[in-house]
Amino acid sequence: MNITIIDYGAGNIQSIKFAFQRIGIDPQLTDDPEIIKKAERVIFPGVGEASSAMRKLKATGLDTLIPKLTQPVLGICLGMQLMCNKSEEGNTKGLGIFDVDVKRFSNKVKVPQIGWNQISNLKTDLFEGISEEEYMYLVHSYYAPLCAETIATSHYELDYSSALRKNNFYGTQFHPEKSSLAGQKVLENFLKLKVQG
Repeated sequence: MNITIIDYGAGNIQSIKFAFQRIGIDPQLTDDPEIIKKAERVIFPGVGEASSAMRKLKATGLDTLIPKLTQPVLGICLGMQLMCNKSEEGNTKGLGIFDVDVKRFSNKVKVPQIGWNQISNLKTDLFEGISEEEYMYLVHSYYAPLCAETIATSHYELDYSSALRKNNFYGTQFHPEKSSLAGQKVLENFLKLKVQG
């Protein structure tokens, strides 16, 4: 299967690549729009700060390409947040795929949230074979509130979206590539998703 990881200088790309190699897939790393458009599956990673990541996307035209993709796309961590309308981090305008605004956890809790947390209220085939209250690995200071596109929830100070889905676009706040066998199962499920435009 032709898997492409978008390489725009703001991702934990090597760990994602290794995670796919463990399940027998050797993904391609690229920022070439033509290669991305032809991929069967696209991974949109992200680690770091929202406004600088968005500047990198705009510099390569990927900010206009990504919302037009028709194959299954998986945004991970900051990648998922950039797919939302906007983020409080740097007052950043997002790609507008998910109809929700990303907010910052308050100072009442330790920020960022780092470590394992449970996911629940699981929806869609992305979580086939994943148990309710399964643990996934997260590192984040900002979150997507619950919304119509929420397909998994976690709790840290409040309930928030640990995964989102709209049409062919999926996003996980957690890092499946760092979440042991459960995370690997999520990646395997992503590869099996039926193509939707």
